Amino acid sequence: MFKIKDLKFKNILDIDYLQVEEHNVTCIVGKSGGGKTTLLKLLNNMISADKGEILYKDKNIEEYNPFELRREVVMLPQTPVMFTGNIRDNFEKTLRYTVRDLADDVTYKGLLEKVGLTHSLDSDTKNMSGGEKQRIALARVLLLKPETLLLDEPSSALDDETEDFIIRMVVDYSRETAGTLVMVTHSRSVAEKFADTIITLSDGKIQDIVDNISLKDENNMHYSGL
Repeated sequence: MFKIKDLKFKNILDIDYLQVEEHNVTCIVGKSGGGKTTLLKLLNNMISADKGEILYKDKNIEEYNPFELRREVVMLPQTPVMFTGNIRDNFEKTLRYTVRDLADDVTYKGLLEKVGLTHSLDSDTKNMSGGEKQRIALARVLLLKPETLLLDEPSSALDDETEDFIIRMVVDYSRETAGTLVMVTHSRSVAEKFADTIITLSDGKIQDIVDNISLKDENNMHYSGL
């Protein structure tokens, strides 16, 4: 899906080679300031590398129309911006901005339920908590049915129970739709629980890449006595 070669970005990232597999759940972990968010922004060409190349589906992302690329590779930032107005307005403005047909209230309500919210579509977003806004923003992203989803700390404003619910929902959605999910998370336990692959970034360099599926299989064999 993504291949990164000889990439440098300012003094933030220095990656010789990295491959992100299609149809997988990939978690990026590491200390704050290690370059995790910058890497996500590079993957949908919100920013451009100083050196090296990023391939998406074997084509340099610089060769894609940026608008078209970001319709297919959708990024949800850690602190998403709400459109002014109510929840319905947020759904509809998202669709208009991405040049898509409007949906109906049943669709919007279904997405709210998916992210664990029971608010009326007429509820104004300006007075909502950070966690509620984060979940509405996630529902907006799911409305777009992206092939590739980039999430930057999607549960940072949530309590532990809600975090588990939201991450599990997103992972299940990605697997059900055969999508690709790349997620930055502060929590190694979340990565170990849900990821197929765990990438550890430190000081802008790849420190470790773990095949978490194989690791889980080994642990299951150990616990079962095989």
